[in-house]
Amino acid sequence: MNKAILTINAGSSSIKFALFADNEVIPPKPEMVGQIDGIGAKPHLKARNAAGKVLDDSDLELADAPESQHRAALAFLVRWLHEHEAGWEIIGVGHRVVHGAQDYSHPIRLDDATVARLKTFIPLAPLHQPHNVAGIEAMREALPGIPQVACFDTAFHRTQPGVAQLFALPRHITAKGVRRYGFHGLSYEYIADVLPQHLDPARANGRVIVAHLGNGASMCAMLERRSQASTMGFTAVEGLMMGTRTGSLDPGVLLFLMDYGGMDVKALTRLLYKESGLLGVSGISQDMRELLASDKPEAAEAVDLFCYRIVREIGSLAAALGGLDALVFTGGIGEHAAPVRERVCAQLGWLGIEFDPAANAADAKVISTASSRTVAMVLPTNEEWMLARHTAELI
Repeated sequence: MNKAILTINAGSSSIKFALFADNEVIPPKPEMVGQIDGIGAKPHLKARNAAGKVLDDSDLELADAPESQHRAALAFLVRWLHEHEAGWEIIGVGHRVVHGAQDYSHPIRLDDATVARLKTFIPLAPLHQPHNVAGIEAMREALPGIPQVACFDTAFHRTQPGVAQLFALPRHITAKGVRRYGFHGLSYEYIADVLPQHLDPARANGRVIVAHLGNGASMCAMLERRSQASTMGFTAVEGLMMGTRTGSLDPGVLLFLMDYGGMDVKALTRLLYKESGLLGVSGISQDMRELLASDKPEAAEAVDLFCYRIVREIGSLAAALGGLDALVFTGGIGEHAAPVRERVCAQLGWLGIEFDPAANAADAKVISTASSRTVAMVLPTNEEWMLARHTAELI
C-alpha cells in the first residue's frame, strides 16, 4: 500500500481534511481533500480526489444533539476515510492547533502529556482550542499507534521581538500569559517558505508584509522571512475587520455595552466573533463576493471599511519594518477579490507600489508594474501542505 499523511483542521463548525502521499518529498497537492461543514446545524460532507472528481457531496444524518455533533462528525469522518482510502496506509496525522502559548515554537509529536498540556491553553482560545483537541483525541482513539503531530498557528510568530509581544498591562497580568501571540502562522510559514521561488533573494529576505485575507483576516510583517509583527494579538479577534469579527476595538466600547447595554460575557463574545465585521456593517452578508456584487450602500460601506483598515495596518507594519520591499496577498479574499486588492494598492503609492490594473484584473501573480519600487503580488497559501510536511519530518 502507498503511505500517506492525513491532515486535520478541526474548527467549531467545520472539519477540513486532506490526504497527502508520503514520498521522499511531500507533494503540495493532496490525493484527497474534503470538508464537513454545518456542524451543529446541518452537517454536510464534500470530498474530491486529486483529479477533482467528487467522491462525496451529501448531507449527514448525525443523531446527536447539536452540541455533541462535533465528535460525532469526527467519528463519521474516520469511518468514511476507512471506506475511501483504499490503497493508502495512513502513517501519521497532522493537526492544526490554534494555540501553542509560549510553550511551543515548533510542531510537536503528541502523547498523553502534551495533549493534557494543550487542554490548559483552552482559556487562551476557548472558541477554537477545544475543537482542535477533540480532533486530536478522536484520531488518537480511531488510529491507535499512528503518530499524531500538532502544528501551531502561533508558532511562526515566536520570532517577534519581545517588545512586539507586550501589552501595556501590569506585570502580574502579563505573567499569566496575556501577551500578543499572533495567528494564521501556518499560512505565513508557507508564504515565507515559497517566497524565494517568486522574488529575488534581496526582496524575499527583505521587508515583506503578507496579507492573509479571508473570513478570518490578519497581516504579518516579515524580515528575513521571520515574523516581526502581526495584526492579531492575544486572540484571533484583534486587528483587521473580518467576516463576522470586529477586529481591533476600543475597550471602552465593551465597558459601555456592559454598563449601559446590559451585555454579559456570552453576549459580548457573540457580538465580537459572530455578529460584527462585514456581516455586521453591511447587514447583508459576511461573504465578500456577495458584498462586491451588491448595489446597496451598506455593502459598499462594509467593503470600504475593510479596505481602509487594511491600508491603516499596512502603514503600521511598514513602520515596524522601516519600509517595504514586497506586499503579498493570500487567503480566499486576497487571492480572488481583485477589487479589494485594487482599492488597497491604489492607496499605497507612498510605499513605492505602482499598481498594474490589467495584471490585477487578470489575477496575475505580480500585480505591480515592472518599474514599481515595491512589488505587489498574489500567492495562494497551502496550510494543509505545511501540516503534512511537518508531520512527515517529525515521524
